[in-house]
Amino acid sequence: MRVFTASLATETNTFAPLPTSLASFEETCLYPAGEHPDRPTLFSAPLWVAREQAAERGWTVREGLVAFAMPGGITTRAAWNSLREQLLDDLRAAMPVDIVLLGLHGAMVADGCDDCEGELLRQVRAIVGPQTVVGAELDPHHHLTQAMLDHADLLVSFKHYPHTDSVERARELAALCAATAERRIRPTVGVADCGMITVLHTTREPGRGLIERIQALEGRDGVLSISITHGFPWGDVPDMGTKVFVYTDGNPAQAAALARQLADELIAMRDALQPGELSPDAAIDAALALQATPLAEGERAGPVVVADGADNPGGGAPGDSTWMLRRLIERGVRGAAVGPLWDPIAVRTAIAAGVGARLPMRLGGKVCTLSGQPLDADCRVLALARDLRMSVFGNSQASLGEAALVEADGVLVSLISVRNQAMGVEVFTGLGVDLVALQMVVVKSSQHFHAAFAPIARKVLYSAAPGVVSSDLRQLPYRKASRALWPLRGG
Repeated sequence: MRVFTASLATETNTFAPLPTSLASFEETCLYPAGEHPDRPTLFSAPLWVAREQAAERGWTVREGLVAFAMPGGITTRAAWNSLREQLLDDLRAAMPVDIVLLGLHGAMVADGCDDCEGELLRQVRAIVGPQTVVGAELDPHHHLTQAMLDHADLLVSFKHYPHTDSVERARELAALCAATAERRIRPTVGVADCGMITVLHTTREPGRGLIERIQALEGRDGVLSISITHGFPWGDVPDMGTKVFVYTDGNPAQAAALARQLADELIAMRDALQPGELSPDAAIDAALALQATPLAEGERAGPVVVADGADNPGGGAPGDSTWMLRRLIERGVRGAAVGPLWDPIAVRTAIAAGVGARLPMRLGGKVCTLSGQPLDADCRVLALARDLRMSVFGNSQASLGEAALVEADGVLVSLISVRNQAMGVEVFTGLGVDLVALQMVVVKSSQHFHAAFAPIARKVLYSAAPGVVSSDLRQLPYRKASRALWPLRGG
């Protein structure tokens, strides 16, 4: 079996002010053909699995480009054209192949192209022809388009949010593609539109139970694969929205009926799926009230973790907003930490001053009005790191670049120079913070923090501070997405 594998992924917030350039990929994850390291990254899981299959089943694997950029604004035309053509050139050089395995996101938007994945798959299909099996792994926050369905034999999405199952889903994709190439199965797809936009946290009910039910259906009675398209609400494209898609073995009517059944179940639980966000002050109040209450029997001591999802770099936000930090300082809260705050200028200032220095610093609030005003504070530099790294989805790591821990008017702030969200506790512990000793930890993340931070938290809360990834979707100036989607339409 001759297999080609490559990745090209980013999640585009079309309302975000920071364009996604070639430098954005270089800063996050960019490996030319054959240079990917010996560990999986989130969107290179198909490549990692192809390597496994080469060792176990004797596949001949040709590796192409692996490129991923931290979510941001619209991808520049130059970056999209360059990276797409590099991947396609790698594929041409690998021909002929029996299978193509791609790691994609599904919500990449470039200047001049609203459906990058659909266009990439179209060009891949034009190169390999109709007989080669083309499969792609997707992030569930994708936009499912007809072009993606038309030009791929199989699409498999991560099931969990946080995305802790990328390797498992890549193994499923590879197995299904191999069975298709060997003519043991004939995948047929059915799609159902939910007419809404939702968030499916699989760390709690009812999302967790729905995923367990879906997985129990797969591999039985001809059902090959079931995926949920959460959609990415901050991507203003015509196909934005929540959908369910099902692959069955040669039975399109069965696939369509099951997709519709599951979509209706998802619609019925839409209100219960919402995370229940609090205003910044309400979140602070709740955290302080809980910490003033004695531990119940069997309850774990630890900080209350508050998610500042509106400033989540993983959704395209700058990661430099000051709303939560400002309220903590104004209210005189002690035993609190905030991070990571993306502010390369503040990091360089802290490095220049050195550990132990006390100085006035201007923190955050630099990118746009939704970042809030810059915060001027009396700061003490507590720790520095030349290359702070955090764990990401298992054994992968991400660099946060030069970093500093400062105490700003009594609040600990983790400052970083490479933009990222809080996924690993090393955002704080890598700078010497004892998280368990704190009352409250505010993380700039929507949900990916949960896998690492929930185990040390007394409770997890979600806050609705202002930001580029605000959950108040009715305030977003959509031009292409349908306003008939719930909750945009109300009701």
